[in-house]
Amino acid sequence: MIFSGRVWKYGDNVNTDVIFPGKYTYTVSDPNQMAKYALEDIDPTFAKSVQPGDIVVGGSNWGNGSSREQAVTCLVMAGVRVLIAKSIARIYFRNAVNGGLLPVVCPEAVEAIQPGEVITVDSEHYRVRCAAGEFSFPALSPSLKAILEAGGLIPMLKAKLANSAQK
Repeated sequence: MIFSGRVWKYGDNVNTDVIFPGKYTYTVSDPNQMAKYALEDIDPTFAKSVQPGDIVVGGSNWGNGSSREQAVTCLVMAGVRVLIAKSIARIYFRNAVNGGLLPVVCPEAVEAIQPGEVITVDSEHYRVRCAAGEFSFPALSPSLKAILEAGGLIPMLKAKLANSAQK
């Protein structure tokens, strides 16, 4: 798939409590409402200004901290489909895939990408294109790719169950 969108760029060590503020963890359970609080503590303009298709770019250790899924859900519900970072915390990476958010690890692209520019991510050929050039990123495993292509783990499982019920 080809993704194209405007960049929101952040630094290193953006943890799950910053992505989805911890103070809302037990009070906001509706995924549609989670988008309203995305990145509130680091960028109060994000939730009001993000557009469907926008891309989040982060530094090293993106998504460290607790394993809460809200930190992925709030971005997805805000319309973000791709996260590019220098490195992504292991649990956040897996939660991203399960939630249908393409996690791209590409330090060179992060260094080159400017906030606000429109970039393109080609998930078939594993390339990030920005004003400064084109950068490759590691391929995802076939199983992770299948989950992302289905829109996340739950949509993939629902489709498999529906198909098996029809047989």
